[in-house]
Amino acid sequence: MSMKIAEIRELETKELIEKIAAVEAELNQTLLNHSITPLESPAVIKQQRRTIARMITVLRQRENQ
Repeated sequence: MSMKIAEIRELETKELIEKIAAVEAELNQTLLNHSITPLESPAVIKQQRRTIARMITVLRQRENQ
C-alpha cells in the first residue's frame, strides 16, 4: 500500500496518526510472514517502510508549523 505525498497531505492529523499505526501493524505482519515464508516480492517491505516515513515526515511538518 503505497501512498503518494499529496494523498498523505490531504489527510487530517487524526486520520494520519491512525493510518501510521495501521501501516506499521501491516508492516510487522508482513515481516512476520516473510520470516516464515519468503514473500514473492520483498520490495513490499521497502514500500511500506517508505510510506510510514512519508507519513511521519508530514506529521512532523505539521507539528513544527
